[in-house]
Amino acid sequence: MVASTPFDPTRYLTRVNGSDYLEVKWRIAWLRDQHPDATIETELVSHLNNSAVFRARVCIPDGGSSTGWGSETAGDFRDYLEKAETKAIGRALAALGYGTQFCPDFEFGAASGRVVDSPVKTPRTARASSDQERPAAVSAIGPEQGATQRQLRYLLAVAREAGLDQETLDERSMLEFGVPAASLSRKDASSLIDMIQTRSSGAKLAS
Repeated sequence: MVASTPFDPTRYLTRVNGSDYLEVKWRIAWLRDQHPDATIETELVSHLNNSAVFRARVCIPDGGSSTGWGSETAGDFRDYLEKAETKAIGRALAALGYGTQFCPDFEFGAASGRVVDSPVKTPRTARASSDQERPAAVSAIGPEQGATQRQLRYLLAVAREAGLDQETLDERSMLEFGVPAASLSRKDASSLIDMIQTRSSGAKLAS
């Protein structure tokens, strides 16, 4: 009898903001590979004023259990209910060790201003103040290059596939980086592409 190959999370990593990241769907696949009888329960704890809070609980028979929380608002996502549920599941799985080492959820996105499964924004005023404290480093790096036309076309294609029109894409770009999509730098355009692709995968998982 040929033994099955254990789940290898490193095969499913994506790059988000320069770091390795394991999407929630692959954390679930990892859990199911090791513990097919594990249970995942979610509960809509609060839904008021277009803001949703989900609680997720993951239990491994004769093993550990964990609880994760996720909140989202309609101002950030049109499918904020699904996003909040996915975030809660992702955090609960990370607390059990599934994806923790490949998951910025527990780092709270200090470098990028938000994290993927847990969209927590870092105040831009604080980031600007930090930049002002390092003028030598900023001048050494120089201005960032703008996104290429090919990159912008790909960004628009990814957005359309995720159900976002040009107006919504610009709103997302303004929310994340303070400029419309056409004015993004190469680095920020790449980050936005990663964000949209990752969230789109999370929405498919939730549905």
